[in-house]
Amino acid sequence: MKATPLPTDVLPTAEGYDRWSEVYETDGNPLIALEEPEVLRLLGPTKGLAILDVGCGTGRHALRLAREGARVTALDFSEGMLKKARQKQGAEAITFVQHDVARPLPFPDASFDRVLSGLVLEHVADLDLFFSEMRRVCRPDGSVLVSAMHPAMMLIGRQACFRDPRSGEKIFPKSHEHQLSDFVMAALRAGLAIDHLGEHAVTEELAQRCVRAEKYVGWLMLFMLRAVVAPSTR
Repeated sequence: MKATPLPTDVLPTAEGYDRWSEVYETDGNPLIALEEPEVLRLLGPTKGLAILDVGCGTGRHALRLAREGARVTALDFSEGMLKKARQKQGAEAITFVQHDVARPLPFPDASFDRVLSGLVLEHVADLDLFFSEMRRVCRPDGSVLVSAMHPAMMLIGRQACFRDPRSGEKIFPKSHEHQLSDFVMAALRAGLAIDHLGEHAVTEELAQRCVRAEKYVGWLMLFMLRAVVAPSTR
């Protein structure tokens, strides 16, 4: 299959997500609907655990985890997204941090029992730094869980985007073209031992719940990776 060129009219990622924050939770994104049950399943019980949510957005994972009794630190570089998250009920239980994941994370080594990053990878240029930092702040007996838009979507010219409610224009925050092997090898180089890889396609059931998913039925949309700190690096 010949790849469809990606859009060229893109915004810097932070600016794009600041604008997206206004409609992020209401635009019927099928990727979020596909991802959230998988994160819930793969994280497992979290009560009492220290969890870092890297790229927390409007707090969709962080708030649920805090309600379940986890001690949550939620990080994002978009002030627009963080503003939305801080306004929600239960946000007072979460420590929010504004930070760009293109730089080392502002936390000591081995600070968290679980390190989660939901739908961020396509916006990360330096995967080695990203995974190395995730491993560094994860406790030796903890785990790292990452979700991402499946690279197959880029073969048909799809990437993270939204329609600006004010102008009506389609906005594309800056993304990077990675392959599954790029994610896997960066995790391994960082000293992580992968214990789960998942590729998830859009189902008919999802399409019935989410209108925007209808044209993607059968197409791989979501990638999941869970890993632990490799014994040799503990």
